[in-house]
Amino acid sequence: MPFSHLRVALIVPCYNEELTISSVIDEFKAVLPSISVFVFDNNSTDRTSWVAKMHGAIVHSVRLQGKGNVVRRMFADVEADIYVMVDGDATYCADDLPAHIQLMLKNRLDMVLGVRTNEDDDSGQYRRGHRAGNRILTSTAMLLFGGAFSDMLSGYRIFSRRYVKSFPARARGFETETELTIHALQLRMPCAEVPVLYRARPDGSHSKLSTYKDGLLILRTIIRLVTTERPLLIFGGLAVILSIISLVIGVPVVAEFMRTGLVLRLPTALLATGLMLASLLSGLCGVLLDHVTIARADAKHLRYLSIPGP
Repeated sequence: MPFSHLRVALIVPCYNEELTISSVIDEFKAVLPSISVFVFDNNSTDRTSWVAKMHGAIVHSVRLQGKGNVVRRMFADVEADIYVMVDGDATYCADDLPAHIQLMLKNRLDMVLGVRTNEDDDSGQYRRGHRAGNRILTSTAMLLFGGAFSDMLSGYRIFSRRYVKSFPARARGFETETELTIHALQLRMPCAEVPVLYRARPDGSHSKLSTYKDGLLILRTIIRLVTTERPLLIFGGLAVILSIISLVIGVPVVAEFMRTGLVLRLPTALLATGLMLASLLSGLCGVLLDHVTIARADAKHLRYLSIPGP
């Protein structure tokens, strides 16, 4: 293979995946025998770690619960040139992995994102509720941050080393996929999406994703990232709204004063003045925080540039 000289690492976050982890390891090693497999066990209560070791994986233990905490440790502890991250539930097909890595190297990409597809759209592997929620959250993030990703919450991703070592992981749970995507958008990294066959879980294996709880966490993460990465949008928008309200309330008072020389509605005048001051303060905060955000983005970009590309 043209990338046989590169270190390729399969990094697998796991929580109680005893029934599936062996299939994941064996399938990915079958298509890419040189791949190094690292399983990060997140307090499993079954034999996930033992099964992974029996199938040749290097197993790490992560005590802080949550996928985000696991991603933080995976990116910190594993040294490689190319990182393949996949869930340990055996739902992602590995057949096209070599082609995906070749695509990354040919186009010098920093992230390849697997878009989940079913052999039969009505087969139910990818539940309609999860599909709809993913579309809503992905569309919201793309609208706010720009970009054209269609499956932001996919668990199949391939990263360059410069991506991994410049990623400031902060999420704790499943919202980490949102952070991973927005990091690439913020630094305007070259990325691509590829179709990946998504299969049903084997009998007896259960999803750890809570549709509503984790969906709300992801939405909260999007809101948090908007306030930290796009503060001018938030505070500038708030300033405009407050200004409009202040003008709607205050213009009649000013007109009345110009006509009579009296302020007959003092509380209204005070309210309009307060709203206008709040608008100016909000706009000023937006500008100042935007400059801070630009400085932070520049620091992350410099860190990114300090690492050799793919």
